[in-house]
Amino acid sequence: MPTWTLEQVAKHNTQDSCWVIIENNVYDVTEFLSEHPGGAKIILKYAGKDATAAYEPIHPPDALEKHLLPSQHLGPLDSTAASKVIEQQQTRKKTKDELRVEEAVKRKPPLSRILSLMDMEDVARQVLSYKALVYYSSGSDDEVSYTENSRAFSRFFFRARVMRPVSECDPSTTLLGYHSSIPVFVSGSALAKLGHPQGEANITRAAGKTSLIQMVSSNASLSAQNIMDAAIPSQTLFFQLYKHRNDEIAEKRVREMDQLGYKAIFLTVDAIVAGNRERDIRSPWILDDQEKGSVPVWDENNPTGEEADMGGIAGGLVANDDRDMTWEKTIPWLRKITKLPIVIKGIQCVEDAVLASEAGVDGILLSNHGGRQLEYSLPPMEVLLRLRQQRPDVFDKLEVYIDGGVRRGTDVVKALCLGARAVGLGRAFLYAQSAYGEAGVLKIIEILRREIISAMRLVGATNVKDLKPEMVERVDWQSFIPAKL
Repeated sequence: MPTWTLEQVAKHNTQDSCWVIIENNVYDVTEFLSEHPGGAKIILKYAGKDATAAYEPIHPPDALEKHLLPSQHLGPLDSTAASKVIEQQQTRKKTKDELRVEEAVKRKPPLSRILSLMDMEDVARQVLSYKALVYYSSGSDDEVSYTENSRAFSRFFFRARVMRPVSECDPSTTLLGYHSSIPVFVSGSALAKLGHPQGEANITRAAGKTSLIQMVSSNASLSAQNIMDAAIPSQTLFFQLYKHRNDEIAEKRVREMDQLGYKAIFLTVDAIVAGNRERDIRSPWILDDQEKGSVPVWDENNPTGEEADMGGIAGGLVANDDRDMTWEKTIPWLRKITKLPIVIKGIQCVEDAVLASEAGVDGILLSNHGGRQLEYSLPPMEVLLRLRQQRPDVFDKLEVYIDGGVRRGTDVVKALCLGARAVGLGRAFLYAQSAYGEAGVLKIIEILRREIISAMRLVGATNVKDLKPEMVERVDWQSFIPAKL
C-alpha cells in the first residue's frame, strides 16, 4: 500500500475529489459525500486536510470500516507527513474555549464535595467544551418541555406511612428479568466522547461495578463492540435502536446486537426527525464570533447570508431514520428478526401505551426524549399518572419505565409509587463522566442509591414492591422551589 505526502493529499480538496486524513491515514470520501448523514458541507471543510480532531469525538472507531469500501482506504501518510501532522496538532494555537476549559479543569472540586446530581452538573457545565455542553443540555424550541420534565416531579408529594420497620431496605429490582441494584438505568444518550476521551466506556465500567443496566445508543461515540468489550462478563446491556429506513440495514444492526450479547432492543419512536434545538444550531456561530472577537452584521449585498445548518449535531444522527414505522408493520418485522425483548422508547400518551400493550411488546419507556424533540410534549411523569388513572391494566401486561427530568432519589421513588418499574437517566451520566470520568459515574450512582434508600425508608417501604400509588398525591398548587445560590 502506498504512503502519502501532505502535498499529495492537499490536492484533493474539492467535491469532485475529496480526501481526508484521520489518525495519519488517508481516505477517499468523494463518493461518500452525498451519503453522509450530516451533509457534505462538514466533510468538505476538511477536504485535503487532517480531520482527526473533528472526527474522533462523534464517530465510533469502526465507522470508516463500515461506511467506506476497502478501495477508499488509501493508506498511511509517509513518516515525514505523519510527524508534521503530529507537530501541527501539538503546536496548534488553542481556541479561547479550549483555554477556558483548561482553567476550569484546574478548579474542579474534589468528588467528596459533590453531594447531588446538580452539583455534578454544575461542575460539568464548567469543564465541558461549549460544543459538547450545548449538545448535551439543549432542548427543542423554547425548552419548555425540557424545563417541565423536572418541574413535573415538584407537583407530586408523598403520603408517607410511619411506624413501619425499615432498618432493612432493599432498593433492588429487575428489568425484563435482569437484576439491577437500584431502580435506575442508564438511558440511551449519544456522543459521550464529546465530554471525555473514553466516552461510553466510563459509564459501562461504572455500571458493571454497581450492577446497573446501561442502554447503549445507536449513536454512541464508541462502537457496540467497544462498549461490550468494556463490560464485565455478567453485565447486562440493552440496545437503543434508531431504526434505519432501509430494513436490510436495520436488520443487520439488530442481528449484530444479538450476536454481541445485548439483552433487549429499545426501539426509539420519538426521534424520526431532529428536534429544533436552537442552542445547538447556534453553537458554531458563537464559537466563531468568540474567536474573532466580533459579531457579523447584515450585508445588503448579501441579504440572506450563509444558511444555518438547522439540523445541528442531532440532524446528522437521525437523517436516515425510518419515518414510516407503524404498529402493524414494524413490531412484527422486529419480532421476526430477533427473539430479544422489545421495549418501545418514546411513548407520550395513554393511547399509544395501550397500542403497545396490544402489539405484545415487553415494555414501554414513557419519554419525550428529554425535551429535545416535540416541544410541549407532556412530561413523562404526567403521562405515567394518566396511565395509572385511566388504564392501570397496562402495568400488568408489560413493564413501564420513564425517563426525563429526574434529579433526585425522591423523583425515582415517586415514579415507582405510580407503577414505573425503573427510571432512566441520560444527561446525568453524560455530565458525570465528562466531569470526572468513571469515578464521576460511580459517584452519582452512590448518590442516587443513598437518596432512594432514604426516601423509601421515610415513606415506609422496605423494598420496591411496598411502593404504592396511594403513597403519592399530585397537588394542584404550585410548590415554591427556592433559587439555588
